[in-house]
Amino acid sequence: MLRRAQSFRMEDHESPYPNRMMRRYSRVESSGDLLEYFDKGYTATRENRWTFEIAWEVANKVGGIYTVIRSKAYVSTEELGEQLCMIGPYKKQCAQNEVEEMEFPRGSPLLDAVNIMRSRGYIIHTGRWLVDGNPQLILFDIGSGAWKLDQFKGELWDKCHIGIPHLDIETNDAIILGYMVAEFLGEFHQCAKKNAEDNELKSPVVVAHFHEWQAGVGLIALRTRHVEVATVFTTHATLLGRYLCAGNTDFYNNLPTFKVDEEAGKRQIYHRYCLERAATNMSHTFTTVSEITGLEAEHLLMRKPDFITPNGLNVKKFSAIHEFQNLHAMAKDKIHEFVRGHFYGHMDFDLDKTLYFFIAGRYEFGNKGADIFIESLARLNAYLKHEKPDTTVVAFLIFPTKTNNFNVDSLRGHAVVKQLRDTITNVQHSIGKRMYDTCLSGRIPDGDELLTKEDLVKIKRCLFSMQRDTQPPVTTHNIVDDWNDPVLSAIRRCQLFNTVHDRVKMVFHPEFLTSTNPLFGLDYEEFVRGCHLGVFPSYYEPWGYTPAECTVMGIPSVTTNLSGFGCFMNEHIQDPKSYGIYIVDRRFIGLENSVQQLANFMFEFVKLNRRQRIIQRNRTERLSDLLDWRALGIYYRQARLKALQACYPDYIDEGSCFGSRSNLNFSRPFSAPSSPNSSRHTTPAPSVRGSDDEEDSVDEEHELHELGLKK
Repeated sequence: MLRRAQSFRMEDHESPYPNRMMRRYSRVESSGDLLEYFDKGYTATRENRWTFEIAWEVANKVGGIYTVIRSKAYVSTEELGEQLCMIGPYKKQCAQNEVEEMEFPRGSPLLDAVNIMRSRGYIIHTGRWLVDGNPQLILFDIGSGAWKLDQFKGELWDKCHIGIPHLDIETNDAIILGYMVAEFLGEFHQCAKKNAEDNELKSPVVVAHFHEWQAGVGLIALRTRHVEVATVFTTHATLLGRYLCAGNTDFYNNLPTFKVDEEAGKRQIYHRYCLERAATNMSHTFTTVSEITGLEAEHLLMRKPDFITPNGLNVKKFSAIHEFQNLHAMAKDKIHEFVRGHFYGHMDFDLDKTLYFFIAGRYEFGNKGADIFIESLARLNAYLKHEKPDTTVVAFLIFPTKTNNFNVDSLRGHAVVKQLRDTITNVQHSIGKRMYDTCLSGRIPDGDELLTKEDLVKIKRCLFSMQRDTQPPVTTHNIVDDWNDPVLSAIRRCQLFNTVHDRVKMVFHPEFLTSTNPLFGLDYEEFVRGCHLGVFPSYYEPWGYTPAECTVMGIPSVTTNLSGFGCFMNEHIQDPKSYGIYIVDRRFIGLENSVQQLANFMFEFVKLNRRQRIIQRNRTERLSDLLDWRALGIYYRQARLKALQACYPDYIDEGSCFGSRSNLNFSRPFSAPSSPNSSRHTTPAPSVRGSDDEEDSVDEEHELHELGLKK
């Protein structure tokens, strides 16, 4: 267990090939402090320490929290092993595809507690989640506890004076789940104590981590029932904050002045707000996902977070730096195919000089920054017409909304282009066969022999079918009530109609991308890899998974200083723009200035040449270690530790002697220069083409000079 004490850096010791050895090793995976605690639950088992993670989105895909829980499962199980169990509601539609049902092993206190709950009439599903890490699961069938809803509501009113409207089905479900979880954890603690006595183990310590207000009801029940369980509560976005921002309120400037009870009452969410606030203030440890959300929680929930727990991703490093560049090129070719079909008859632009920008997420027009994105694109359009008329930008807006069906013109375009491609392929095959036969006879064929009149007729028919008088559509679907749709209204106001004179082309795709999509034929990850720039100028974004995903894939992105991701990057990188992270100021300057800044950022990006964009993608990919759960998971560990020490004063963490997050170094595959921040290390620098020994390194000053930036 003295891994940290015994650890050393290979470059500190004499070796004939120190750098080469380290480079080959660190290219495989990124690393961080949490790796020091990866023992498959050995330490937790010895301490008899149990961890439960409770969320509405465990094996239940609803929103972003599902991504957090799912992506973190691997590092959690590597650290805690079988001492970790995730708890959520049983939703058959998701569970039947993601959960392998099985019973806990005999003698486990988990099985004993589950059986006690089942004997009381509750239906409980146990098993493993079929994701990386394969964590243990307990899913509660909410319907089986509905008969006790009035009893649960009565207890909540008696102890907390929080009343729940009868018709609020979502909150009723949260109440049932919360009290079932609290009852289970109470029984589990008793079973674990008995198991410890029978097997002469240490007295059990239990920590329960609750995500968001729906799961927070269980925390309230545990605390009001005085169950000896340490509790952690994480809010990923405050309930009231999301409602206030959706109402076009000047949220951040007025944050200290809001009358929170009155505002929650106006929006008919006062009971939900009370649940969230109660869970926040009753927990042993309270965390949020970013500094900006922590500021929000301090004013709206009346408690400053104990820890900031940034969201991460499972970063999978490539063995060679050029691999993700190749993936970008392959995915871009697929987007080219879509563009050829969508803009058929108006392909007056060169695809080699075309850049793909995109925005994606929940359809929250103002909160996600779609309003200033479209306005900035109109200005970018004017800049390009004047200064770079040979360059085209295709801007994709991926927001799911109600539609009737695919746009007929879009489908027709793809059919026409496919027909042309098939015809050309057949003609090519015929020409090749005729050329082969003629050459076998000992002479060189002339043009008339190769391309016959019949072939020309086929090609002309395809070309004539591609003619059209209308402009290419700005949307791929028929939107329900399109006249009132905010994206389409903004496009009309800015007059971005995909005319031959426009250098910015618009494509609004109102559904999530999947590989079965008949227009794109690629999933979201492939689409992101094929684009050149992700633009996410959000006004309200507690974290921001979309720009984080772009960064991990080596795609530059635009974010804001009101998003958790933007604040995180500002804190950890001295010059984010040189690493492909453009941060728009939406907090300290006016809206007009923010729009102008975004337009300038996009224009700066467009002016980069191909080589500069490749260099920038390499630099962006180096930041992936900053977003790896292996590094960020340590914050969750610290939050659990603080809660355990608050609930069990005698508890001593056996791993605490091995150091803390404060001395974290981000070791990197040495295919990259160090991060701009001297206290951080990131990832790789590419080898010189043809070199075998990997002794080359990247000249960071030369890179910055290539990008037109000063160090």
